[in-house]
Amino acid sequence: MTLLTTHINTWVVIGFTGQLLFGSRFFVQWIISEKRGESIIPEIFWYLSMGGSAMLLMYAIYRHDPVFILGQSTGLIIYIRNIMLIYKKRKIVKIAAGDQREKHPANP
Repeated sequence: MTLLTTHINTWVVIGFTGQLLFGSRFFVQWIISEKRGESIIPEIFWYLSMGGSAMLLMYAIYRHDPVFILGQSTGLIIYIRNIMLIYKKRKIVKIAAGDQREKHPANP
């Protein structure tokens, strides 16, 4: 096995792993939606999207595929933005919970 073959096989593994992560998000979303009886996009969906997309973007860059690069980089921006919105909401909820504690302190 030559260095080139090993190098290519490593990139194929990265590409397939990224595709596996990216594709698994749909199964996670479907299972959780079925359990709740409504369409839900769980937080893990965005992390799987981001991880899979980042790995597929690396693979696309390695393959010099401009269509694939554009598609994955655009999606990656959206996934990161959704994660940022999740953290923003958590921060707001945490601040609101702190305000409630100040208005209604616990008995010592």
